[in-house]
Amino acid sequence: MLLKSSPADDIEVIMANAKLLLKRRQERTSRSFVDLSVFEVPVPLKGSSHNYKYRLAYVVDEVCVLRYDNEAGKGDHKHIGLVEAPYSFRDVSTLLRDFFAEVERMEDDENS
Repeated sequence: MLLKSSPADDIEVIMANAKLLLKRRQERTSRSFVDLSVFEVPVPLKGSSHNYKYRLAYVVDEVCVLRYDNEAGKGDHKHIGLVEAPYSFRDVSTLLRDFFAEVERMEDDENS
């Protein structure tokens, strides 16, 4: 009898063979921080066309107000509050630059 693997099993196998590129939590203010995780994976996740798994989150007062990630099956996208929007991934440097530019805009709006 042939057992089929589930998407959860597939991601576990991929992540077991992933290479950690970035794992950091950085305080922004006394009320906020960013949490960054980027892995190089052996094969693209379903829905993505690149070999990276990432999760970048900006948290204010214990609420995630911004998150960039690529869940298996959903592909590259971002969450701004409760709104989900597509994200066009180019490379890790651009990903980080885009994320921090948006964090800074949100901080500027909060301080205005």
